[in-house]
Amino acid sequence: MQALVTGAGGFVGRHLVPRLEAQGFGVCATDLELDVADADAVSGVVGEIEPDLIVHLAAISSVPDAARDPGRAYAVNFLGTRSVLEAAAHRAPDARVLLVCSADAYGPTPAGGSPFDESIPLRPGSQYARTKAAAELLGGAYADRGLDVVRARSFNHTGPGQSPGFVLPSFAKQAAEIAAGQREPRLRVGNLDSVRDFLDVRDVVRAYAMLTDRHVPAAVYNIASGRGVRIGDALESILRIADVSVEIEVDAELFRPTNFAVGDATRLRQATGWEPRIAFEDTLRVLVEDWRLRISGS
Repeated sequence: MQALVTGAGGFVGRHLVPRLEAQGFGVCATDLELDVADADAVSGVVGEIEPDLIVHLAAISSVPDAARDPGRAYAVNFLGTRSVLEAAAHRAPDARVLLVCSADAYGPTPAGGSPFDESIPLRPGSQYARTKAAAELLGGAYADRGLDVVRARSFNHTGPGQSPGFVLPSFAKQAAEIAAGQREPRLRVGNLDSVRDFLDVRDVVRAYAMLTDRHVPAAVYNIASGRGVRIGDALESILRIADVSVEIEVDAELFRPTNFAVGDATRLRQATGWEPRIAFEDTLRVLVEDWRLRISGS
């Protein structure tokens, strides 16, 4: 069995590729050398390897990056998805296509809301979320035409190797630098009262791997723990693990209104039996240790 993974050199791809190989796939792992917005280039790769599975990870995944360059976000996130779907439809029509989408497409909800299930209408509120929502809807259109398209709406996930442009790695990096004496004991934060559904990347790639099974119906699936964590509580855990005391400094550029984003993964659980296995505290411990090692080796 052959699998094509776009964006394989990114945070999630580095965890997913070994898992697919362990499942018996021969993986063609592409990253920046394949411009997914170039439809001819994508079609060429798909035609050459004739994959049984395509996992489309390539994306501008940072909300600030998408806001800074919306044209690039549109090209990669939407046009890149179109390239992959077109190539699959014409060059590998029997392949399963796993589109890695984003729960950001649900849009912001005031604090105290209910967990999102897949029936909730999409109301994307950022440039990033709009491009990902549009790409997901395009995937639905190709599914309606008969292509085997699975759309995974992933909630927040973290782990070793994630960019410090994301909230928990940012906290872990700053805490590790403070512990190493490389930074003043002051930590820059945004809104600590927002609530997020955090998962370990290892649990997320296990869900992706389960969704590659052709016996799992092609549909939209939330990948979520169903457990809301206040960002400030996550920060307290990171500081305790890093064994540092800090002064908290609210950065106006990072601050966003308080909101709530927690998912309901009942559909995924019923289709695959998937459940998150890794405790959130263990995820944070691994994240902090990763930054300790990176800082000590720099």
